Amino acid sequence: MDQTAATAQTLDLHRLELRYVELRVPDTAAITRLAQSIAVNGQLVPCIAVAGEGSAAILLDGYRRVAALRQLGKDTAEVECWDGDPIQGLLGVLARTRSRAFVPIEEALLLRELLSIGSLSQHDIARRCGRDVSWVSRRLQLITALSDGLLTAVRQGKVSTWAAVRILAPLARANSTHAEQLLESLHTTPLTTRQLATWFAQYQGASRTVRERMVEAPQLLLNSLTAKADEKSADRLREGPEGEVLADIRILDAVSARLRRRLYALAPSPVDLPPAVTAAVSALQPALAALQCHLRKGYSDEIARDSSSRADTASARSGAARDQPAVEAVA
Repeated sequence: MDQTAATAQTLDLHRLELRYVELRVPDTAAITRLAQSIAVNGQLVPCIAVAGEGSAAILLDGYRRVAALRQLGKDTAEVECWDGDPIQGLLGVLARTRSRAFVPIEEALLLRELLSIGSLSQHDIARRCGRDVSWVSRRLQLITALSDGLLTAVRQGKVSTWAAVRILAPLARANSTHAEQLLESLHTTPLTTRQLATWFAQYQGASRTVRERMVEAPQLLLNSLTAKADEKSADRLREGPEGEVLADIRILDAVSARLRRRLYALAPSPVDLPPAVTAAVSALQPALAALQCHLRKGYSDEIARDSSSRADTASARSGAARDQPAVEAVA
């Protein structure tokens, strides 16, 4: 298939066969931005198609551009018509994805389509797309655990690709029933990406019984967390700065007790402690002495000295950091 020789031509939109529209993830905001750009500058990037039945052309890439043109009431599109069949065309589109903003699930759907309609193996597809086999395998794994219902929800824009890949896919691999229940709940009570991330973090640390309730009514958990946060905020407001100081003192007391236990577990005898640990513990003594001094003499002088000490320490650390060798990039 000679792509370099292909030139763009103007085609009526009704001649474009949208055969692979179900493999694309809709993005209303992106289509609107694209329509605004086309209205000002015209269609700068042609769509890509191969010949179909009769005068039709099978659209391979440019589904958002077609949607934007229709939004503007246009009847034609600039289309680059490639030679070859749809399989060759899809392979060519995938080969161009390094410079084109496909989302991973779209690439995975295109790969699955190629495997289903052709006689190509993953190795063949990887070679002809200019990728390695591991890339093909990783993309396919994104949708392996996703049910048809979840993929449909993603394609229809009801579930974001982020939620599908980061939350629903891992959940489906661990418990497919819970993934389906959560998806059903999201149909009736949609959640934002941040809410889903919060929900999943709580789910991972919950017991089996609690998880059952969480997937049935995810909004209840979020409402409960919001109520607790509001209650803590009200408590802080009611107790004022005095309450914050008391809370800090309780934290210091708890940390001190934990530190003593860990030091004893590390070395029952102080002489056996590593020098670095002994030095770090000794460095705490001035801070504790300064705190007691605050209570006896006042705050202003100690705060000034403490700020100066922190500045000197930060400067020393910065100088030490500059003397360190550069950290090499890790692949």
